[in-house]
Amino acid sequence: MKKSVLITLFLILILVANISLASYDTVTMTVVEEPVCTIEIGENSSFEKRLIEKNLNDKEVTLQLQVTNEEASLQPTGEVMLVIDNSMSMEEIVEGTTTREDLVIESANTLVNTILEGNNNLQVGVVSFSTNADVSLEGTIDDANLVSDLSSDPQSLTSAISNIQYTGPRTDLEAGLSLASQYFTEEDNNKYIIVLTDGIPNVALDYDGMYYSDDVISKTRSQLISLATSGYDIITMLTGITETDDVPATRQDDKTYGDIIEEIFGTEETPTAGKFYYVQDSEIEQTITNDIYNDLLPIEQVITDIVVTDYFPQEIIDNFEFAYVAQPNIGTISANVDTETNSITWTISELQPGETATVQYTLSLKRDFDSSIVGKILDTNERVDLSYTDFNGKTAEDTSDVTPKLRLTEPPVKLPAAGTPIMIALFVVVVGIIIYSFVRFNTLNRNMKH
Repeated sequence: MKKSVLITLFLILILVANISLASYDTVTMTVVEEPVCTIEIGENSSFEKRLIEKNLNDKEVTLQLQVTNEEASLQPTGEVMLVIDNSMSMEEIVEGTTTREDLVIESANTLVNTILEGNNNLQVGVVSFSTNADVSLEGTIDDANLVSDLSSDPQSLTSAISNIQYTGPRTDLEAGLSLASQYFTEEDNNKYIIVLTDGIPNVALDYDGMYYSDDVISKTRSQLISLATSGYDIITMLTGITETDDVPATRQDDKTYGDIIEEIFGTEETPTAGKFYYVQDSEIEQTITNDIYNDLLPIEQVITDIVVTDYFPQEIIDNFEFAYVAQPNIGTISANVDTETNSITWTISELQPGETATVQYTLSLKRDFDSSIVGKILDTNERVDLSYTDFNGKTAEDTSDVTPKLRLTEPPVKLPAAGTPIMIALFVVVVGIIIYSFVRFNTLNRNMKH
């Protein structure tokens, strides 16, 4: 029996030695792994979740969610034919000594230099149009001239544009459009026709011989529609016309220039084909170098409808305090962790090229944490789900379970110093067990003697 008592006491001491002494003050937190959770978006953009700060003395880490739109600013691609009016009216002085020709040619050259700078994926050609000086050729394709075939050399193009001669008495836009369309390649790419004119078409191919006639109007309008239907992007700038002036009675008795303009080109709000700019001479430069330039640019690569959902393991929810460092710089995010899904959701309606959206939060160990997590490797999140719409309108979804990992450790077990509450409690327990065992032993011993 004495042996049993000794064994009992020995087991009690082992139990005491193995009692977990883990507490907020004694436990140590370390970062076991710091992988970066990355989800690709498009060709160059991405989502990242990473650990950015470790305040291990306070048992706290800071994590950052980041969405970056790094899609390159796209340049115009494909083929552009400039169809430039070279009728004599282009030499009209519009301000000081500046002619309409000066404004159009200078702006056209600026446009060419801008769209071809560092761009190997675009070619530009030039056609001029008015009517042939030889009246017998009027109403034929000879009313237009090839100024430059498709080229990527801005120097040769600007030189050719600057040397256009303005000798045609009238305006045969249909001839210009028809000739320009012949110089596009058959390659499947973007094809643009840019018309720069100061005249209302009064001649057409094989027309009825009457200037500004319904036949001219119908043929020119039909050519615009036909090209647009065939996949050409038509951009027209018309200037230098007072729309309220009456068309000469011998040509159209009941129409103004404005009437014919609308019949052929439509309006800026509802153009016959593509884009239509009806501008004053003072607006020529802005229209060509800014508005038309922007029309040539591809759709801006904006990423829209971005939704990031960050899910947390239950052990993180139960044992760590969650708090935002600051609200996201772009978009909105859940005010608190959703207790049903253990997640936060970040929504970004749109992210422009070059923009980066970020949000940061901290995970801080609770003082009343469950000591059973000590020694475990703790994932800081369960997974991240991402969905978005790219600039082509295509939706995509992806997910990742890559996450930084933490671990809590406790110091080596040491018996408490004498006099501490824990030591006193243990002493009382041990003494009580010894007394009980001793009394029990004596009782059994007396019973055996009787």
